[in-house]
Amino acid sequence: VYERGYGSANLEYAMPITPQSVFYVGSVSKQFVAMSIALLAKQEKISLDDNIRRHVPELPDYGTPITVLNLIHHTSGLRDYLALLGIAGLDFGSFHEEDVLELIVRQKELNFKPGEEYLYSNSGYFLLGLIVKRASGKTLREFAQENIFKPLGMKNSHFHDDYTQLIKNRAWGYFPGGRSGYKNFLSTFDCVGSGGLYTTVEDLFLWDQNFYHCRVGGKELIELMETPGKLGNGKKLDYAFALVVGSYKGLKTISHGGALGGFRAHLVRFPEQSFSVICLSNLSTFNPVRLSFQIADIYLAGVFREELKKEEKVKFIKLPEEKLKEKAGIYVHPESGEMMSVIFDKKEQRLVCSVSAQSFPLAAVSETEFKALDAPLRFLIKFEREADNPFLIKLFAEDEEPKTYQFVELVKPRPEQLEEYQGEYFSKELQVTFRLALLEGKLYLIRKNAPRTLLQPAPKDIFSAPGLSLRFVRDEEDKISSFTLNAGRIRNLRFIKK
Repeated sequence: VYERGYGSANLEYAMPITPQSVFYVGSVSKQFVAMSIALLAKQEKISLDDNIRRHVPELPDYGTPITVLNLIHHTSGLRDYLALLGIAGLDFGSFHEEDVLELIVRQKELNFKPGEEYLYSNSGYFLLGLIVKRASGKTLREFAQENIFKPLGMKNSHFHDDYTQLIKNRAWGYFPGGRSGYKNFLSTFDCVGSGGLYTTVEDLFLWDQNFYHCRVGGKELIELMETPGKLGNGKKLDYAFALVVGSYKGLKTISHGGALGGFRAHLVRFPEQSFSVICLSNLSTFNPVRLSFQIADIYLAGVFREELKKEEKVKFIKLPEEKLKEKAGIYVHPESGEMMSVIFDKKEQRLVCSVSAQSFPLAAVSETEFKALDAPLRFLIKFEREADNPFLIKLFAEDEEPKTYQFVELVKPRPEQLEEYQGEYFSKELQVTFRLALLEGKLYLIRKNAPRTLLQPAPKDIFSAPGLSLRFVRDEEDKISSFTLNAGRIRNLRFIKK
C-alpha cells in the first residue's frame, strides 16, 4: 500500500534512505532461523524434540535435557551470551562463532530448569543457527539463501557471517552524540542466529506475504510457526517460532522487534486484516514499535474493537503527596535480582519508576494502581501491602507475565563495615576478574570497559545497582568467600574471592 524512506542512510556521504536501503534488523532475524529449523524438521534431518546435545555435544549435561523447542521458545534456561559479554565488559565485536560457543559451553549452571520458565536468550538462537549448520552441512547463510530467500525473491537479504563483506545500499547505524551530533556504529560482529540478518522493507514484505500464500514451508509449517509454545506445566506462552502472538486494541497481532547498536527494527502483522507494518531504522533512539502501531492506528481506524477503545480512555487522578511518598523506595525481583526504584518527583508531584536502565513517570489510576507514561510497552504497576508491612509491587507489562518486586530496606553501613567486601573476585565461567573497592566510604564495582558502579547496600549481604544485584556468600568462619550475580538474563553467576 505504501513504502518510503526518510532521512539519511549514510551521513558521511549524504545518502538518503530509500525502500531499497539494506538494514541490520537484529532479532527480527530469529524468525528466519526458526523457519530454517522447521524446514529441517520437515526434511527429517532433526526433530524438534531432540536433546540439543545430539547436535552440540560440547554443551554440559545439566541433568535435564534441553530440546530444540526449548531453544525456539526461550524456555531453555541458558544464560544470554550477549548479556554475559556486557557484564564482563567484553566487546561483542571481538567474539566470533567459536568464541561464543566456548563462552556458552563454559556456563556450568542454567538460569532455571528447562521448560519451567520463559526467559529470552540469544544463546538459544545462536545454538539454533549452529544446529542448522551441523544438520544440513551448510552454513545458516547458505541454507536460508537456498530455502527461504531465493524461493521468495528476497534478493537483498543475507545472514552476515563475514563482517568484511561489502553490502550494496547499506544503511549505517548511528548513536546521538559526538562532535557532529551523531556517532557511527562500527562493529566486527558477525555471529548469526541470534541476529545477523541484513534486509530491506521490500524483502520483508515478500516474507510477510508468505504467511498467507505459504510458498515456502507449506500451510502446516506456517501454522506451526505461529503456534505459541508451552511451559512444562502446560501454561501457554505468547512466543511462537520467533513470533510474538499478541493483540492490539482487540485485534490479533503477530510481531517481533530487533535492535543492535544503532539499528532498530519492528515487523507487526494483523493477520485477520491482512495488514502489516515494517519499520527499519538506523538511529539508536528511534522507536519503531511505537511508530508501527501509530501507523496501524491510521490504516485500521474504525476496525478496532470499541470496548478496547473505551479502555484506553483512562482517567488519571491526583493523589496527596503523602500517598505518593510512602510508595517510594527500592524494590527487587527475588528470582532475577532485577532492581526497580520508585522515587517521588517533588517538582512534578508524581512518582517516577526506573527499571532495566529506563525511567518512566507514573500516572495514578487509583490509590494503588499507576500507568507508566512514555514507555515503549504499556505497563501498569500495582502497589500491594498487608497491614503495616512494606509495599510489594506487581508489574503488569504488555505481552509478559506479571512480576512481583519486594521492597528492600536499604541500610547505611559505616565504611569499616564495608571493608570486608573489598577485593578481587574471579569468574571461571566468564574468565574475568571484578574488583570491589571502597572509595570515599562507598563500595564500588570496577570492571573492564565500564564506568565504576556504585553498589547500594541492603540487608543480608545483598548489594544492588541499576540492572544487577550481588549476593555475597560466607564460609564456615563467616568470612566472605564469593558472590553470585543476577542481571536480567543472567542468574547466579558465581565469582570467587581471590
